[in-house]
Amino acid sequence: MPDLIVNVDHIATIRQARLAHEPDPVHAAHHAELGGAHGIIVHLREDRRHIQDRDVRLLTQTLGTKLHLEMAATREMQDIALQAKPHIVCLVPEKRQELTTEGGMNLLGRETELQEYLQPLHQADITSSLFIDPDPDQIKAAAEIEAEYIELHTGHFADAETRAGRDRELDRIKEGLALAHNLGLKVNLGHGLTYANIHAFAHMPGVSEFSIGHSIVARASLVGMERAVRDMLDIIRGFC
Repeated sequence: MPDLIVNVDHIATIRQARLAHEPDPVHAAHHAELGGAHGIIVHLREDRRHIQDRDVRLLTQTLGTKLHLEMAATREMQDIALQAKPHIVCLVPEKRQELTTEGGMNLLGRETELQEYLQPLHQADITSSLFIDPDPDQIKAAAEIEAEYIELHTGHFADAETRAGRDRELDRIKEGLALAHNLGLKVNLGHGLTYANIHAFAHMPGVSEFSIGHSIVARASLVGMERAVRDMLDIIRGFC
């Protein structure tokens, strides 16, 4: 069964809207673990719009599962990752004006740069992942960079307005999964996944993890985090 990794960024977004102390994403993460989450993911943005350095520090000290840290490929973030030592670092593109990450990284032409960027993380026993679109050239570049994982961006699938459009995007993801595995990469899926559209990935071989945030946090606002996570896990277990 693929693991469920729960993103708690949106809990921090609510907190930062009032520059208050609650709701605390660290507390939310522990409730997600109680609900059965296999890990927690947070995106420490350069502008600190939601997750704060304090959150990353406390999560590394208190989680019972694993921490995935999403971040831009900057020197500041590399230093933070080396100090925090999360289980996985996932490099993502980042724009100040976007509401959420809009697409995968462009790796083409940056293979040597990113391979060198990841070397200190690998030396510190931190696993690496690259957030990319399900494009064959990007997947081949990820293998050249020697990341252990890729996370395929499922946002275009989630946002497709027609069945034909969704089917095309789903086929791209399936083909990307197959290519990645042939190249020795492990594959996670994330962005825009919900309790409804995740059914499209039932019985799809080769998915290591689903990374889901907004949909779980939205349900958690009504039924609580533990229940929201259990509900998603029930769906994923049904795939097996």
